[in-house]
Amino acid sequence: MFEVFKVLFSGLIISFASWLAGRRPVLAGFIIALPMMSILSIFFSYYQYRDMNKINEFATSILIAVPLSLTFFLPFVLNRWLKMSFPMTMACALGLVVAGYALHALVFRRAA
Repeated sequence: MFEVFKVLFSGLIISFASWLAGRRPVLAGFIIALPMMSILSIFFSYYQYRDMNKINEFATSILIAVPLSLTFFLPFVLNRWLKMSFPMTMACALGLVVAGYALHALVFRRAA
């Protein structure tokens, strides 16, 4: 039952932000930029497992991943000048995120 609650609650936040993006994109962007999903995930993980070592490792992973994940937005910002199509921009953005994930995995593999 707890899993269903987590899915529904998280889905509501994402759904609300995507709805708001059509009406007030700047506010929606700010809401999504908040570490809301990290807060919820850390809270739910602690509630479920009560293991601070795992929470610390989880938080460290998030801290390292955030700057790497921001590379996703670069093609969209640069698209003002590059004038790429949406599919090409999205493909570039996803490629950068995959590269960021590979770097993240490398950092944690060396740290282990």
